Formats: sequence, structure tokens, C-alpha cells
Amino acid sequence: MSTTPLATRYLDVPGGRIAFDDTEHGSGAPVLLIPGMLDSRSAYRHLHPLLAGAGHRVITMDIRGFGESSIEWDDYTPAAIAEDALALLDHLGIERAVLVGSSYTGASVVKVAGDAPDRVAGIALLDAFVENLPQTAFQRGLVKVLGTAVIQFPAFWGMYQKLAFPTAKPADFAEYRAELVASLRTPGRKTATRGYVRGDSAPVGWSAAVTCPALVVMGSKDPDFPKPEVVADRQAAALNARKVMIEGAGHYPMAEFPQATADALVPFLASLTESRPSTADTQG
Repeated sequence: MSTTPLATRYLDVPGGRIAFDDTEHGSGAPVLLIPGMLDSRSAYRHLHPLLAGAGHRVITMDIRGFGESSIEWDDYTPAAIAEDALALLDHLGIERAVLVGSSYTGASVVKVAGDAPDRVAGIALLDAFVENLPQTAFQRGLVKVLGTAVIQFPAFWGMYQKLAFPTAKPADFAEYRAELVASLRTPGRKTATRGYVRGDSAPVGWSAAVTCPALVVMGSKDPDFPKPEVVADRQAAALNARKVMIEGAGHYPMAEFPQATADALVPFLASLTESRPSTADTQG
């Protein structure tokens, strides 16, 4: 399997430019991978080749404000990212795809599935902020304090990354962590950082509109959730989804345990391909 990096491509949308890459080929269902907040599409660097190797066309996109996308936007909400994802599918001429969202963008793929069900074959949530347990006043205050710390002191995000990989840090972890911190220091990046950490990362009620197949993947040691499996159960119940817990994984299972994440995703993707009616069936 080739490991040559894919060329960055760009899509202009109202308000800015979205960066993405695309394998362009694959017999399985096309898969769109969307990273979480303050991250780039490189978050999927270890999972991407596993999905492509399983025969899928794999597209990864940078979210607003990060990676190689434009930095300053008027809107960084999960709903805005959902619009970008749908615009990218339109741009690439993809009628139906599987959308994978991590953390903050779990809500984005839920939004696309609810708003444009004919375009979504299925969704997968990786340690997503969807159907969370209600926060106490103390937790809300703590989130606000931590968000302000990240805006003012980018190194704080690097400290968080160490906690987010509690068991098996990837071989390139130190380099990748340094890149994340450096990106937060890029001129203008505070605007984007502020847009994410002070926005609504877990909108309520969107799951009710989802009718497509769904998969919930959650790390058993995710530090973002006091009770990761309880949150995963809530998501699975709301989306009528299959749940997979990855033992020992933190907030980024696709980088910490890429093979285990692929082992959860690939059968799910195969089931969607197998369940689609054939051309003969639809023309019969």
C-alpha cells in the first residue's frame, strides 16, 4: 500500500476555503473523515491507510480555522462544519457517503444525517460530544476556565494531549503534539480557537432526526467524560446505533489504537455496502 501523502485540494465556500484530500478510488462506500476541534485532518493519519486498504474511497477534510483551511470565519459551530461537509460531497459528486466525526464534529455528522438523509449512507462517532450527560454548574465553570487557558496559553493544549492518550501514544506523538501547539500560535488562530472552545460543542436534539445506520466508538479511558461508557450508551440509544468500546483508549482512538478503530469501522462500512440495493434491484 502506498504511503505517499495525498495532495491538498481546496474548496471555496461562503466565508472561506476548506482544505481536503481524496484517494478518489475505492469499491466500498466513500468515507469522509472529519477531525475534532483545534485539530487537522492529520488526526486520521494512522486510520486513513487502513480504511483505504480495505477498499474504500477516503476523503479527509480540515475544519474551519485549522489545518490548511482558512483561519478566520464568522461561524465555527458544528452546524457550519456540517454545511462544509455537504458542500464537499457536492463538489466531489458523491451522492452518498459515510461520515465519521471525532469529538466536536460528532455533532456535525449527526446534523448532516438529519438534514440530508438521502446523502448519508451511515455515520460513525468517535468519542463524540453528542447526548452527553448534563453538566453541573461546577463542570460548566471548569470547561470555561480550561477553554480560556487554551486560548491564552497554547502549551496547555499540549498538556491536554498527554492526558488524551492514556495508554498507547503513537510513535509520532511528540512531533504531532508540537505541531498542534505551534498551530495555535499562528497569527489569527486565537479567533478560531475562541470560536470552538466557547461555542456549543454538544447541541441537544439533533439525534432525533437521524434515520441512517450509526456506529458509536468510545475509548474506555477518555478523560473528557467522567463515565465514557454511559455517554456511549446514551448515544447508541438515541441513534439506534451499535456501540464499540475500545479498551484503554482515550479521546483519539483513531491515533492511539488505529487497528482497533478500523476493526470497528470496516465491518460497519461493509454492512452498508452490502445493504444497498443493486442496480438491477433498483431498475427491476
